[in-house]
Amino acid sequence: MKILGIESSCDETAASVVENGRTVKSNVIASSLEEHKLYGGVVPEIASRRHAESISAVVKEALLQAECSVKDIDAVAVTYAPGLIGSLLVGVNFAKGLACAAGKPLVPVHHLRAHIASNYLTSDLEPPFLCLIVSGGHSHIVGVNGYTDYIIIGRTRDDAAGEALDKAGRVMGLPYPGGISIDKISPGGNAEKYSFTHPKIDGAPYDFSFSGLKTAVINIVHNASQKGEELNIADLAASFQKNVVECLVNNFEKAAVNSEYGKAALAGGVSANSLLRAESKKMCARHGLSLYLPELKYCGDNAAMTASQGYYEYLSGTEAGYSLNAYATMPIDNVIF
Repeated sequence: MKILGIESSCDETAASVVENGRTVKSNVIASSLEEHKLYGGVVPEIASRRHAESISAVVKEALLQAECSVKDIDAVAVTYAPGLIGSLLVGVNFAKGLACAAGKPLVPVHHLRAHIASNYLTSDLEPPFLCLIVSGGHSHIVGVNGYTDYIIIGRTRDDAAGEALDKAGRVMGLPYPGGISIDKISPGGNAEKYSFTHPKIDGAPYDFSFSGLKTAVINIVHNASQKGEELNIADLAASFQKNVVECLVNNFEKAAVNSEYGKAALAGGVSANSLLRAESKKMCARHGLSLYLPELKYCGDNAAMTASQGYYEYLSGTEAGYSLNAYATMPIDNVIF
């Protein structure tokens, strides 16, 4: 069964053909990242305009690389939530038009579910397992009880870890995306130079809070600037990254120890972070857990993960009509469409 996946939740316009949820036949991405770098972050209006300009060619190229036509596709899967609403609408409306014209089923896919499915593309991972989803907009610990059955065990109460890393990188003067820049220069810094308090949520041992960490690093930079002091950015970056990763892995570890899942996985853009991957491996080794990591090329937004999850959604009977809308927010465990 071949699924055509379409992804446009942020600044990547992507299309992919995946067979039986596991075999990637094509994976095409057109990114407007370089343009957003000029502004230090994603500009929603620019992103949606670039999606509109690129999506037709991207889908055509994905079909071409997969050596198939729309007639050979069994269903069209599209990311419809959560994400930037203007960006999502481009993908959703294109997918609706294509599905209608070709007479193919339309399958709505939740973006976080798709990130989890990135692990299915490069491993034999099957539910049940525990997954830490970390991206620019989300930080969740999720129990994956089935391909379409999820339970939220922990989540951020404010900023996402990826957002905190990006904004910290920007205030340090590093190139956008800040999280990637921090990861690149951290190995050359002293991660013990600066200390940060690890926020805790009363009554919610698995939840995260990153707004305090973000504010703390901003204050360090501003105070140094006011005093005319020069900061060692590599030290600050290494220290900040260390503390963000500690917050993530500590809660992930508690959830893993206190649950019956014997397998753990990472997903989302920040799952590419080298320190997070290394510390997660150590954590799983301590407790005899199997750890699954998506290939780096599938950590960021892509359509292969959308097509993969679309396959399992379609098998479960999920199908949308042509009134399908896009949603900026939606919980992973209680989807509507």
